[in-house]
Amino acid sequence: MRIIIYTKNNCVQCNATKNALDKKGIDYQLINLDSEPAALETLKALGYRQVPVVMNGQDHWSGFRPDKISALSQVSLMAG
Repeated sequence: MRIIIYTKNNCVQCNATKNALDKKGIDYQLINLDSEPAALETLKALGYRQVPVVMNGQDHWSGFRPDKISALSQVSLMAG
């Protein structure tokens, strides 16, 4: 399972999302939109206007979503 988090600097919800994933031991790749602004067009094409945006295969969402993070940890446990 490949998880990508699109973040920006000084983003409270981004930090909360990263901390929650770290706490659950879930690996992810970070893409910082401040240093990689071209990735912003991909997110806009999907209709997103806020960060973080978390992508997990076909599932993706924006904002800090503890419910979705808990679901990821369940999938991670079953896969591992």
